[in-house]
Amino acid sequence: MIIVVFSLTGFNATVNYRVTLFSLTLLCYFLILMVNISLILTIISDQNLHEPMYIFLCSLCINGLYGTAGFFPRFALDLLSDTHLISYVGCLLQVFVIYSNAKVDYSTLVLMAYDRYLAICRPLEYHSVMSVRRTAVLVTLSWLVPLCFETLIISLTSTLKLCGSNINKLYCENWSIVKLACGSAKVNDIVGLIVITFYCCHAVCIACSYVQLVNAALKSRAGRKKFTQTCVPHLFCLLNVTTALLFDLMFSRFGSASLPQHLKNFMAIEFLIIPPILNPVCYGWVLTKIRRRMIFLCSGRLEQS
Repeated sequence: MIIVVFSLTGFNATVNYRVTLFSLTLLCYFLILMVNISLILTIISDQNLHEPMYIFLCSLCINGLYGTAGFFPRFALDLLSDTHLISYVGCLLQVFVIYSNAKVDYSTLVLMAYDRYLAICRPLEYHSVMSVRRTAVLVTLSWLVPLCFETLIISLTSTLKLCGSNINKLYCENWSIVKLACGSAKVNDIVGLIVITFYCCHAVCIACSYVQLVNAALKSRAGRKKFTQTCVPHLFCLLNVTTALLFDLMFSRFGSASLPQHLKNFMAIEFLIIPPILNPVCYGWVLTKIRRRMIFLCSGRLEQS
């Protein structure tokens, strides 16, 4: 049996709310575009913001635009459509974009934790360690490694012989495709566990860095101030992304058939909606340099008009 299209059955629960959900989707996507593009342009336009922390933040916002582009346009069209079919190739492409986005998100947050650890715990070494060249290398790796991982995962999935075409979600997801395999998918399971373990190690590294950060911050008032201004937004974004990804992981692997479909849908798309909005808003509001720059740019435009 050769599968050429998949049916996204998660849309069955949205039929009665099409117009409302379509309007909310457009509003949400517009908000994501606005806050992320505003922050990216603010960082690019101000030479004073060309520092590692802000470069990592800019990368995080670019990744937010990349990931949501793989979901929202297609999702909006499907809401208004009577058939919810997606081609085999289109499905694998959507999986690649959405889940490489999630991995780049987490890799970037690890870099930001490392940057804050150096800035607060080893301030004298900070500029020598976080040079322009090293920052560029770290940003490149934060994209390259997740993209390579996702390429491997998609390559393995594409070799599976499938015996079904129904995906009980609002978008394509790798584990849902793997579960449709006619035979054994042990290799996919093993690679998936390796990738999950790799990113769990990311979480351990972040936790260790925060232990050091808290210890250093408690020693001085200046340390506490720097921790509050730069680490609290990072910690909030980290918890936001981690919670959203855990929702998706738990639902994908261990989702209960007894859960209402609309709850399943929300759990599945939460990591595609909340982090791309809250991450730039959180950083843009808390980080003094960015907030002042954005206020200056907005006030300048108002005066011109």
